[in-house]
Amino acid sequence: MSDWAAAELQYADLGDVRRNKRLIRLVSDLAAQPCASIPQASGDWAATQAAYDFWSSPHVKASSIVQAHQTSTLNRIQAEAVVIAIQDTTELNFTHHPSKKGMGYLDNSKSSGLKVHSVFCSSASGIPLGVLHQQVWTRDPAFLGKKHQRHKKDIQDKESYRWLTALDVTQTLIPPETTVVTVADREADIYDLFVLPRRPNSEFIIRANHNRCVKSTQPEPQVQRLQQAIEKVPPMGQLTLELRRHPERQPRIATLTLRTTTVELQPPNTHPQRQHLQPVCIQVIQALEVDPPPGVEPVNWLLLTTLTINCFEDLVQCLRWYSYRWLIERYHYVLKSGCRIEQLQLESADRIHRALATYTIVAWRLLWITYLARYHPDLPADTILEAYQWQSLYCTIHHHSNPPDSPPNLRDAVRWIAQLGGFLARSHDGEPGVKTIWQGLRRLHDIAQKEAFTFPQNYC
Repeated sequence: MSDWAAAELQYADLGDVRRNKRLIRLVSDLAAQPCASIPQASGDWAATQAAYDFWSSPHVKASSIVQAHQTSTLNRIQAEAVVIAIQDTTELNFTHHPSKKGMGYLDNSKSSGLKVHSVFCSSASGIPLGVLHQQVWTRDPAFLGKKHQRHKKDIQDKESYRWLTALDVTQTLIPPETTVVTVADREADIYDLFVLPRRPNSEFIIRANHNRCVKSTQPEPQVQRLQQAIEKVPPMGQLTLELRRHPERQPRIATLTLRTTTVELQPPNTHPQRQHLQPVCIQVIQALEVDPPPGVEPVNWLLLTTLTINCFEDLVQCLRWYSYRWLIERYHYVLKSGCRIEQLQLESADRIHRALATYTIVAWRLLWITYLARYHPDLPADTILEAYQWQSLYCTIHHHSNPPDSPPNLRDAVRWIAQLGGFLARSHDGEPGVKTIWQGLRRLHDIAQKEAFTFPQNYC
């Protein structure tokens, strides 16, 4: 078992020491070969059967696994002055496994599976710290086709209440002296979230989805639509940045004109408790692309934030922190494409929930390795690798039989791992992505096991 897995799960309490050890062994095996099947990652039949028995056991609670990782995440958070808490929802689609028990309908009513809402934390510089909170649920088929009735319900009776629950948990768990900035996409543009009481040092950056009625404070107070209010504000400056590849666009360099102003969000006319609600004072940010390529829709980000913006640098910092929302999308990508959680041959929702809690730790670690190497490249490789692993890696990449006495730096080690996974490491290739890293880790596992067995004297 890896030392890192034992350290990460030192707070695990599954009611039996043997279950705690099994969890550590399981996480260690899966992290060493993230894209492998359970039998491949386990190594033998006994370990494979133990993994399936672990996820099948009614004595193992998914919440207990999550809580162990949550406690380690909070320890990492204590070292940060500012933490970015990214919320997002995804779905685990098991339509191709119709025999699974406990599934509900998904956004596509013909599909079935589980819904998952997570809070993924990062440092102010973008290094993943861990998953702080996770909700898993199934949709009751009795409510299928009744979307038009939901606006009449109180927020507590709506599925969107998960955003408020997650914010409340975030504010409760993270120490009050730490500034926590909740970041979310359009789905979190919920008036009830904006009026939820927040403790000191709790802020948010949320992408606007509704062109709400607002009362502007300049140049003169008047009620108008949000988009109209921000378009009347003089630009504060321009920012040039590189847009990542997206299913609907190719990567490109974009120049954005930045505006910001303060407005009061008016209570929605359709809100059941409108007469009891007060306007919410909030900062609006617009980042509008200048001269996009022909035929391409310009980037137009409209953000709502409680952060104070006094200068252009504050504005840029808000945009940078909002860009970290990409991390939770990568987390979902690793779970589905790297860990292949939707391919698991587990019979029921509760077993999948336990497996998800286990793979959550694996997915976080993969992203942590990826971004730690980018932001702290000079750390030693033994920050993430055991001695026999980095020594095997060095000898394989350099076609050398004798490893050096001291470990290489982290950036070199991660690039070598990625090379095993197909990264070409050309001068214009940039830094490797998480996919080539998880593919490389699987190869490194096989190489290191073979080398450690063949040449044990080299790996003391």
